[in-house]
Amino acid sequence: MSLDKILSISGKPGLYKVVTPTRSGFVAESLLDNKRITVNAHSNVSVLSEIAVYTLKEELPLREVFKKIKTKENGEATSISHKDDKSVLEEYFFEVLPDYDEDRVYPSDIKKIVQWYNLLQKHNLLNALEEGAENQETEASSEEE
Repeated sequence: MSLDKILSISGKPGLYKVVTPTRSGFVAESLLDNKRITVNAHSNVSVLSEIAVYTLKEELPLREVFKKIKTKENGEATSISHKDDKSVLEEYFFEVLPDYDEDRVYPSDIKKIVQWYNLLQKHNLLNALEEGAENQETEASSEEE
């Protein structure tokens, strides 16, 4: 499953995967407790593949940030919890992404990224990071032809 099918829904904890479309939105399943909810088209939904993190040079896609965390942790869960203190979260994120923009990336953002990474790792969805990169390369080469 690619990151195109994994969502963050405003006001709801954790991440969700799209199960099926409906007339007025879609059905999503929580990665936290596997409960299904109906989400209407007016809900504030963010697709993980479209989220980026500010660095001092550019915006880095969340997929790349997850890859850096995966490399640091050797594919395991993070060595810190998303519930850790602000200074612990910032220090950890600085190790992962030394040039992140501290003025535009808040501790709450780091907390979400750590929690999301751990959820994806727990559900063996980190392979989606590689799949997504391959899909983007395939699309780019198709457009060039």
